[in-house]
Amino acid sequence: MIRASIAAFAFALTGTFPLSAQDWVIDTAASEVTAETRVFGQAVTANFAEFSAEITFDPEDLENAQISARVTSGTGTIPNREYQSALVSRDGLYPAEHSEAIFVSDEIVATADGYEARGTLTIKGESRDAVLPFTVEISDGRAVAQGSLEILRADFGVGGSSWAEVAPNVTVRLHIEADAG
Repeated sequence: MIRASIAAFAFALTGTFPLSAQDWVIDTAASEVTAETRVFGQAVTANFAEFSAEITFDPEDLENAQISARVTSGTGTIPNREYQSALVSRDGLYPAEHSEAIFVSDEIVATADGYEARGTLTIKGESRDAVLPFTVEISDGRAVAQGSLEILRADFGVGGSSWAEVAPNVTVRLHIEADAG
């Protein structure tokens, strides 16, 4: 009762309720998760069809912001059959034993160019600190975020002796559209 009275008092004084972190629901049909590397010097991109996230984000309440995202490893597709086979092989993402890649933020901070989600990325059972820089535009209850993160595939046990012509780095790109929950 006291809490409701304080909120009503704040509303009466300012005309708005106190700010709090906002939950978002991903529109997966409008969103995209990809991973790009180079093979024999040519760009190769894997598109992931299944991903999800629990997102709490308000630019005015970063202290309570949180991202917990999952990508289903076995849904990555590359048009080249040989590369596709390598992607899901034991040396690749090996979804038979490691069905998901997971990112969980510890904090989200504002930067000169947007934001950074700082946390832990786990791929193939290997966890590493990760920083995901991103931008976001919010309008009429819709958020559109763009971000990319470069990783070293060997840090996550991805690649083998037959991967000599595959670049050591992979760029994960995100285009996420979400609606206020």
